[in-house]
Amino acid sequence: MSTVLETRLLPVYPPPRATFVEGDGVWLVDADGRRYLDCAAGIAVVGLGHRHPAPLAGAHAQLDRLWHTSNLFATEPAAHLAEKLSDRFGGAQAFFCNSGAEASEAALKYARKATAKPGVIALEGGFHGRTLGALSVTGQPAKREAFDPLLAGVRFARPNDVASLGEAVGEDIGLIVLEPVLGEGGVIPLEQEFVAAAAALADRLGALLCFDEVQTGVGRTGSFFAWQRLGVRPQLVTLAKGLANGLPIGCLLVADAAAGAFAPGDHGSTFGGNPVVCAAACAVVDAIDESLLESVRANGERLLTGLAGLRGVVEARGAGLLVGAELARPAQPVVEAALDAGLVCLTSGPNVLRLVPPLVVEPTELDEALSILAEVLA
Repeated sequence: MSTVLETRLLPVYPPPRATFVEGDGVWLVDADGRRYLDCAAGIAVVGLGHRHPAPLAGAHAQLDRLWHTSNLFATEPAAHLAEKLSDRFGGAQAFFCNSGAEASEAALKYARKATAKPGVIALEGGFHGRTLGALSVTGQPAKREAFDPLLAGVRFARPNDVASLGEAVGEDIGLIVLEPVLGEGGVIPLEQEFVAAAAALADRLGALLCFDEVQTGVGRTGSFFAWQRLGVRPQLVTLAKGLANGLPIGCLLVADAAAGAFAPGDHGSTFGGNPVVCAAACAVVDAIDESLLESVRANGERLLTGLAGLRGVVEARGAGLLVGAELARPAQPVVEAALDAGLVCLTSGPNVLRLVPPLVVEPTELDEALSILAEVLA
């Protein structure tokens, strides 16, 4: 196992088992020079792989020009990125911040201002961040309990249970927030019928529908946005993770039809829309073309099929290259054994193995990952 550096960091994460010092494509190198196949991608962040030339060149070029001005002034990269995302969405305005949790907070505030209603329907098992507002709509009690009381008026429905949506209804509901695939809650894809019912309910209540695409967006599920697979266009979309291929960014997109609620002073972010980060993100958006998306879909099917055939796998599920394998035993020991064998992967709940490799992964590399997992699970 890799040398692990001593650290003075606040211990909010488990003790690290490796120190990575270099990355290239879908490979990581630790402090002892050992190579690892990366099927975690920084938790679905490094979508184009480590040191991809396009965002690397974009960030380098911007570093030589301008690092920061604040949002009191315009910058070209932020304006270009907002235009590119609007084009992909079909007409939207963008607010840029630094993380998925910040994007969730922006969505909560926007919906409250737009509808004048504070209530929220979210999903059991959903995850939207660890700041207090985002945590309030995160349907995972173990993450919430130490920080109660959180925001009032949040009700939780069960994923893919249309009846439970109705049970959560109240006249105060101004926002319904869904992950198209519950990334931290067991890799559970939402069904089209359920999403359509949520959209109809939002319309009936005069609420806004928000898709948290922090993990599913920017090509991860085989389309640029996961909502494009589901046939429902939400009023709000949150993005982060893969948008700048590892540089910190978050984004709230507001559909043109729902625009107009925020006014100057309602929200802000000192570092949001940083020109270096936005320059890298512009390169990422340009790189997510139909050829890459077709590869994501094909490789996702290859990975699902391979996982389903492994010993101890109860079910393989997911969308594109956001894939989970439900195991007949706890997942964390499997993740640790895989790391020892040279494969980086993740958990999603107590017994689900999660694989989110870079979108540029090759079939042979997926086969190597499956071979390692077969050995570990045996």
